[in-house]
Amino acid sequence: MIDIYNISLLDILPDSLKNDKDMVAMAKAFTPELQSLSREAKLCMILRNIDHLPSELVDHLAWELHVDFYDPELPLEVRRLLVKNSIPWHRTKGTPAAVEELITTVFGDGGVEEWFEYGGQPYYFNVITNNREVTTEQALMFTRALNSVKNTRSWLEKIEISQVENLNLYFAGIIHTGDKITLWQVN
Repeated sequence: MIDIYNISLLDILPDSLKNDKDMVAMAKAFTPELQSLSREAKLCMILRNIDHLPSELVDHLAWELHVDFYDPELPLEVRRLLVKNSIPWHRTKGTPAAVEELITTVFGDGGVEEWFEYGGQPYYFNVITNNREVTTEQALMFTRALNSVKNTRSWLEKIEISQVENLNLYFAGIIHTGDKITLWQVN
């Protein structure tokens, strides 16, 4: 297999041209330029290598890809995830799937509960998450981001943070039935 990053044009020159001195000289002259271009081409694969990019470049990519709800104060891993998902989110804007993807990115887990699932007013929905570490700041940032992802006619009714604990539950009971009997000794 040919390594495209270290290829030499002499290696792929046909046998009929390997005897031509001009072609051999040209291949030797172009080989360093071709290898340099191959190495530079790796840098063009920015989105593929986003996990290794510095913070400043991630910020620039967010601007370029129109991540509407991007905040440079977020942790770098969350910002990288937002940039990675920006293109799929633009494709699915206005759908519950896009909102759920945003919930997973910002809160870690959660889902959307539509109005017909909980008996609410038409076009309203709730966001439910089980993440205990959700802060008020994250919830406010989420609501700003939500307006760029959800469809225009739908409205967020509430963000519900539920907590599930496994607790031991003990029951006890006693039933006593009986009469009070007093015994007297008679002489």
